Amino acid sequence: MPRRISRHLLRAIGLVTRRRGATLARVILLCMLGLGYHPTLTESAGRALSATAQKSGTEATLMAVHFQNADKGWVVGGGGQVLKTSDGGKRWKAVPSGTKALLTGLVFSDPSRGWIIGAAGTILHTGDGGATWKPQVSGTQAALYGASFVSATEGWVVGAGGAILHTTDGGAHWTDQLSGSDATLYAVHFIDREHGTAVGALGAILVTGDGGKSWQARPTNSGATFFGLTFSSPTDGWAVGNAGAIFQTTDAGQRWVDRTLPCLQGCVRPTDLLRIRFTDRQTGWMVGERGTIFQTQDGGVTWAERATSVKTVLYGLSFPDSSQGWACGDKGTILQITTRP
Repeated sequence: MPRRISRHLLRAIGLVTRRRGATLARVILLCMLGLGYHPTLTESAGRALSATAQKSGTEATLMAVHFQNADKGWVVGGGGQVLKTSDGGKRWKAVPSGTKALLTGLVFSDPSRGWIIGAAGTILHTGDGGATWKPQVSGTQAALYGASFVSATEGWVVGAGGAILHTTDGGAHWTDQLSGSDATLYAVHFIDREHGTAVGALGAILVTGDGGKSWQARPTNSGATFFGLTFSSPTDGWAVGNAGAIFQTTDAGQRWVDRTLPCLQGCVRPTDLLRIRFTDRQTGWMVGERGTIFQTQDGGVTWAERATSVKTVLYGLSFPDSSQGWACGDKGTILQITTRP
């Protein structure tokens, strides 16, 4: 794992072995806490899932993946690595990035325009569907980890030291926004051009209702480091992090409720979670250490843990539709994930 990312992630990640195969009856821990349920780890979540390793052609750590549809996708990672596929990952081809920096995030606003972010304030932009990537001037040397765009012109990136950058011209110019936090921010998601959420180290969750002109901290009563963030609707969102941390909001980020999975018999602590994605309000996935994939079909009430043949850490996750997705991680790992009824 590259040193620049390990300083942030390895503080939180310790590999453990979990005992699987517990029955639903043993692990139902529904708690009426006033704010709702406690999620349950179960053996089945309604759909079968398979994960097939694809040949990436690299041993670099792959930090982020994005698929526009079932055929066209990209992954990025260590040493400025950018890979592209046009056939669903049967073949991956290296694309020149012009940098050797660790690349940590990837986002597209439409099929033509996208951005890659990374170490030392790196921001790359494409206007031709990822065929070529050109650098943009971010104005910072902070490591950047998360990005969100609401249009081809307006977006935000977040990173180390509470850094939040904003653009209204597609990245031709980036301006600082005052986050009010020194915590490293790992993910950001904007529902629209006014309402956004950023999450990061030491339980940090920040929200804005004015496009980032001001950011307010939201209490979690948790010291977890949140690495992943997603919204399944304008009101329903999820943040995941180390030691199995799962927090949910149902009011567009104003309040966050702890939904962390229980630690079963033989488990020292739950699996560290790095990314979460929903394709609708009911259907979602999480990935993290030891190649583990979690799946829900009931809006996070129950999660099924799916073991894979890959035991490396999974950092990236993308689902272009509810039937298939891709994950990426250490040692050039790329997994194609398929589900069926």
